[in-house]
Amino acid sequence: MGLILTAVFGFVVWIVLWAINVKAFDAFMITVLIIVLGAVVHILTPYLPGNRE
Repeated sequence: MGLILTAVFGFVVWIVLWAINVKAFDAFMITVLIIVLGAVVHILTPYLPGNRE
C-alpha cells in the first residue's frame, strides 16, 4: 500500500510542477526519483534490525 501511495504522490508532484512551468521531463525525473526511493525503502524494510522474525 505504501508503494502505491508513493507512486500517487510522485505523479501529483509531477502534475503540480508541470503546471507551474517546470519542464515536463525534469518534473518526471523527480517523480521517478520519488518512486525509486519508495521502492528501495519497501525492499529494504524487512532487512532492517528489529524486523526479522
